[in-house]
Amino acid sequence: MRLLILLTVLGIIGCDTSIQKKVIATEKAPKAIGPYSQAIQVNNALYLSGQIALDPETGQLVDGGIEIQTHRVMQNLEAVLDKAGYGFGDVVQTQVFLADLNHYKPMNNVYAKYFSGAPPARAVVEASRIPRDALVEIMMVAQKP
Repeated sequence: MRLLILLTVLGIIGCDTSIQKKVIATEKAPKAIGPYSQAIQVNNALYLSGQIALDPETGQLVDGGIEIQTHRVMQNLEAVLDKAGYGFGDVVQTQVFLADLNHYKPMNNVYAKYFSGAPPARAVVEASRIPRDALVEIMMVAQKP
């Protein structure tokens, strides 16, 4: 009996430990340009692939500077979040890749408009080159309670 209680407390018995993995895809965000998914949901966590400023309808990089590209990236990410039933309020971590770290401030000004309350944890790094010579790429992790 003590062993049964101990195993139950440790979560070995009486606890569903199965991992449910689901591919998330939407036409409202650019199709993957390689062998990857727009997002993968694992139980209550959503892992979004990096998005660049591609127009979902044309598949072409949007014209304009860092502000315009950052808005497009965030709109693409929002479409993927929405398809999975998540929102920016569920985002817990982001990674931002900039082609030029001098774009940090204007990117940050646009990025901040998409998060109210407590913003997610974040890393920002300069990348020597981003696919399609984009100025910014952002990836995210979201979590539901």
